[in-house]
Amino acid sequence: MKFDAKKETKKIIEFIRNYYKENHLGGAILGISGGKDSGVVAALMVKALGNENVIGVTLPCHSKDKDKIDAKLVSDYYGFELINFDLTKIYDSFELELTKLGQFTEEEKKNSDINLKPRLRMSSLYYLAALYTEIKKKPYLVVGTSNKCEIYVGYFTKGGDNVHDIAPIADLTVEEVIKIGEYLKVPEKVLYKTPDDGLSGKSDEEKLGVTYLEIANYMKNPKLVSKSSRSVIEKHHKKNEHKFNIPTYRKDE
Repeated sequence: MKFDAKKETKKIIEFIRNYYKENHLGGAILGISGGKDSGVVAALMVKALGNENVIGVTLPCHSKDKDKIDAKLVSDYYGFELINFDLTKIYDSFELELTKLGQFTEEEKKNSDINLKPRLRMSSLYYLAALYTEIKKKPYLVVGTSNKCEIYVGYFTKGGDNVHDIAPIADLTVEEVIKIGEYLKVPEKVLYKTPDDGLSGKSDEEKLGVTYLEIANYMKNPKLVSKSSRSVIEKHHKKNEHKFNIPTYRKDE
């Protein structure tokens, strides 16, 4: 079935509005990275709730300045408030505290360092959501910006960017997110930007070893991708299954 961006956009907006109405909610807080996913989600939230009820947050942490500039392109276009909450010193304080435990090599710390940043960012977003709930006297939710391809291969940080209160694009592939972005006129510089985590210095696809299109095709039918790509996708999916389920002991009744 051909993807109808206009129809799907209206359905997502209705989904957001209904959830907010049913649960007596007020506003939305989301991290704006300067990439397509957060740009499209911001556009959807503004269309659903009005720009006065959406607050975007840039959360630099030894980040590239151009990401903040691209984030502002989105907030300027859709007219929502954009605040900057710099985590660099907080991150550096964490690293300083870590030295009290011993001297670790950069290679030993690499994965921990990469995952610390989204965890600090998510803690900050929840703090700000609670703060603005008090200031505005209405509940603010933290909005997720992960897409279906990322989620399938577990390309997210456990306890970081997988933590949120509502997920508008979690069932959309990267290509579908772009089509909705085109329909909502997300700034082209943001929408067609090469996706990366802004943390590791590599693009998403370089880190994954497969393209998002291959992941999307695999989810439709594994035979649509090469054997080597199929193997990579399956390896990621299997390796990251622990991110989806928490093993819980259940006592005998």
